Amino acid sequence: MTDPNSPPRIVVGVDGSDLATNALEFAIEEARLRKAELHVTYAYPVMAMPVTGSTGKDYYDQVEVEARGSLKKIKDAAPSTAGLTVEWLGVPGNPSEVLIEASRDATLLVVGSRGIGGFRGLLMGSVSSQCVHYSHCPVLVVREGH
Repeated sequence: MTDPNSPPRIVVGVDGSDLATNALEFAIEEARLRKAELHVTYAYPVMAMPVTGSTGKDYYDQVEVEARGSLKKIKDAAPSTAGLTVEWLGVPGNPSEVLIEASRDATLLVVGSRGIGGFRGLLMGSVSSQCVHYSHCPVLVVREGH
């Protein structure tokens, strides 16, 4: 639950997909309306079992570099966030788990209905579905065409 003395916080999950871009646009507008902080969260995958040795270090370094590059592309293409307090976060881990954890201190969680993975025919992808079911705050799911 959020601290009543802290400003509202909106968390938005991004992955570079068109629907995540729409979700970011909605989140920016909601942050303006609510005078809220905005946490733009890009969760990137890491191996469940750590890879050790020099190969493991190279792997994790490369994954982190690629994630920072992806987040920078998303930030560069984002609508203006002028006047907002925005934190751009690259977080290693399963996207649904990362976003559900981030929702603990949030006023609102915003996600696209589908991301870059999975089947295009689905109305809602696995990450958005998990967030709807397990989030600690209200969830706004942005559908295609909205």
